[in-house]
Amino acid sequence: MKYPVLGALTLVLMCQFTASAQVVKSSRPASSVSHPVRKKAPETPAQPTVTNSVMPIPNWLPATNPQQPAVTIVHDLTDTKLDIRFDWAKQWLIGTAVLTLRPHFYPQSQLVLDAKGFDVKSVELMNSSRKGKDLKYSYDKKKLTISLDRLYQRTEQYQLRIQYVAKPNELPKGGSEAITDDKGLYFINPLGTDKVKPRQVWTQGETEGSSCWFPTIDRPNQRMTQEISLTVESGQKTLSNGLLTASRRNPDGTRTDTWKLSQPHAPYLAMLAVGDFAVVSDTWRGKPVDYYVDPAYQYTAKQVFGNTPAMLEFFSKKLGVDYPWDKYAQVAVHDFVSGAMENTTASTFQQQLVQFTPRELPDVSYASSESVIAHELFHQWFGDYVTTESWSNLPLNESFADYSELLWAEHKYGADAAAYVQQTKLRNYLEEAQTKREPLIRYHYASQEDMFDRHSYDKGGRVLHMLRKYVGEEAFFTSLNRYLTTNKLSASEIAKLRIAFEETTGEDLMWFFDQWFLQRGHPELRVTHTYENSQVVLRVQQVQDTLYQPVYRLPVTVATWNNNQATEHRILITKANQTFRLQVNQRPNLVKFDDDGTLLADIDETQSQEELLFQLNHARGYLQKYQAIQGLRSKSADLLVSSAFRTALNDPFWATRVAALDGLRRYRGAEGNAVRKDLQRVALNEKNGAVRANAISVLSSFVNEDFSEVYNTALKDSSYLVAGAAIEALSKAPVSTTRSQVAALQNTRNPALLTALSSYYGRNGTIDDYPWFLQRSQDAPAEVLYVMLENFGTLMQRIPPIEREKGIQRLETMARTHPQVYVRLGAYKGLHELVASMPALKPVLQDIRSKEKDESLKSMYSLIQ
Repeated sequence: MKYPVLGALTLVLMCQFTASAQVVKSSRPASSVSHPVRKKAPETPAQPTVTNSVMPIPNWLPATNPQQPAVTIVHDLTDTKLDIRFDWAKQWLIGTAVLTLRPHFYPQSQLVLDAKGFDVKSVELMNSSRKGKDLKYSYDKKKLTISLDRLYQRTEQYQLRIQYVAKPNELPKGGSEAITDDKGLYFINPLGTDKVKPRQVWTQGETEGSSCWFPTIDRPNQRMTQEISLTVESGQKTLSNGLLTASRRNPDGTRTDTWKLSQPHAPYLAMLAVGDFAVVSDTWRGKPVDYYVDPAYQYTAKQVFGNTPAMLEFFSKKLGVDYPWDKYAQVAVHDFVSGAMENTTASTFQQQLVQFTPRELPDVSYASSESVIAHELFHQWFGDYVTTESWSNLPLNESFADYSELLWAEHKYGADAAAYVQQTKLRNYLEEAQTKREPLIRYHYASQEDMFDRHSYDKGGRVLHMLRKYVGEEAFFTSLNRYLTTNKLSASEIAKLRIAFEETTGEDLMWFFDQWFLQRGHPELRVTHTYENSQVVLRVQQVQDTLYQPVYRLPVTVATWNNNQATEHRILITKANQTFRLQVNQRPNLVKFDDDGTLLADIDETQSQEELLFQLNHARGYLQKYQAIQGLRSKSADLLVSSAFRTALNDPFWATRVAALDGLRRYRGAEGNAVRKDLQRVALNEKNGAVRANAISVLSSFVNEDFSEVYNTALKDSSYLVAGAAIEALSKAPVSTTRSQVAALQNTRNPALLTALSSYYGRNGTIDDYPWFLQRSQDAPAEVLYVMLENFGTLMQRIPPIEREKGIQRLETMARTHPQVYVRLGAYKGLHELVASMPALKPVLQDIRSKEKDESLKSMYSLIQ
């Protein structure tokens, strides 16, 4: 599963990145580059645990949750055959399932299947001539308990046929931050009444959604081969796992497609998708690679998905295990309930992540759609070929898929691109860690959905990065090869990964796996250094609360620079307070702790202005340049600093240029005119749209200065990012002559422009713009609504109260019922904008808060005053 939907609004960030800025996956106000990884550490270092003192309980310590062991395997589900058709009007699936099973070890006379919300018509035992014998069963709408005709031994296989009707819309409402709905089977625009949205039906199996559309043992430690026959309207395309083995026309004008997966996979990875798709074909080593998209996007599909064959080749060679399945397809669907899903041989994506017009394509970077594509593809090895045995071990799936994003960026785009991924992912985890710290491998949780967070993804990927750097490149990928080949087509747990690394390297790695996978938290480091007697005296303090987190063992590289030459020193931190003496020939120009940016840590590193300038001018890559710029931002008025920032505007890597721009935001130094000319030059002539857009944003930070000529030019820019930035700038300093140009863009469907327009009208609109909000709040993408709905409330402050009724009703309904958590938050904030002038809304907001079931959202509500 890709990208939990909330997780500090990360998916909102990603979607906004995809369509409006090259920052990770806001529709919320945010800077256009990552927050700094390093932050100020507490003044007093934490000491090792003292048992006789009373320590405050940190806010990130989770509640006590029940133990969640792997589910006991009673029966092995070895094969599933489904014959399926749909009742679109009723939104039902009418199916026949033929299941092949055997007792796992102990003899069994009873079988319990997961089957949610079905009408069960019959349960039969099949004999060799495929005739059925009725079996007794009981059913409580969740579990189907079947009495077998006799006691079966583990060597005896038996086959059942179950006829049923799945009614997903009659299931209780469920879902989580990561997967916003859990009914498994979804009909989109089933009656065709929405003229904008296509008719589709698709499934989402993770975590236990497959049992909402076929009877199964819905656990990740089961594996089955599979055959699915789909009867559909003649004009519809179908997709499922495996290869299309048959397609026949039926006398009633329908068509039946049969898809067969010959290698076993977990039930949650089963999928189907039906709709009016355009299928764009590609290949890799003779295997079909297909892209299913809305017909309107068939001509840009290869530009979005076209690196898939190269990814297949790269990952196959890097792992030493060729892509193990018969085909690979990717399908974009509407209203998907998560970011994307790695179904075996057929990944599903939110359509807004992978469907773009030709004009939008230049604004799409490797860190948005391409990272999602790489992530889901890598799951075909880690998650599908080798599968977590329990949701407690989910990082065995997600950490690897997350890390593939860095591997692909590094291979395709270079070290700076990989460093940008590393920075972004670490920031995501550290943001979540402010309120939540769990072990990566969690044997205690309230719900398996809780596992889909920035720990399992971003933290896990950073832990793998440290493991790679510690054991070395060859050992890392040799260990992964051993892990995959030893555990292929089976379920796995963390001990098996550790054993693969230990058998490869010959080293006992329990210390690494224990502190990083099995204990919560991360190191918080304060690093200082002095120079004396031809030595750098380096002091490293671990200041994290060690009552709930370990004192870490940390292999680290420290670089000392003299005369433009760097010397690397490998040190091993094992104590809460430790001093190291590094031999040098003279006082260094720079001492750089964690020189290669590997550590998963919150680091406060003391550096002088001279060191930071040297680091910026001699840095080995993006991370060090970014850190130097961040450290120097408060000194931007210094001519040496501003000169270095202006030089960095020409850096080869786009994100460094963005960081340099932000360093010049609200510049008040002596070279004001020269800096402004540089900013205007970048805004008008920079090749990268995200950098041009950020330059416009920086120009708008100069209050009471007129850059309207630049903004007016940018409104016509080919990049939606740039046009959106211009609208945002004009919203802060509106010019009457440009209102008509802004209004000419208001029918757009592009998220960047919609977000910017909502800001413009929120700040400057009148009652004439009220209908625009009413319309666009109905058809705007979810990632836009978070900002748009708050701006809607801002606009309504300026219109007569009697005119606000429809808008208030719209916001209240969305705050109560919208499936996306961040949209509910945006609607709530929009209502809150009106409280000062409409006190009667206070009890409405209180009622919304009291009835909200999502605890993280309730916490956010408490911060809105």
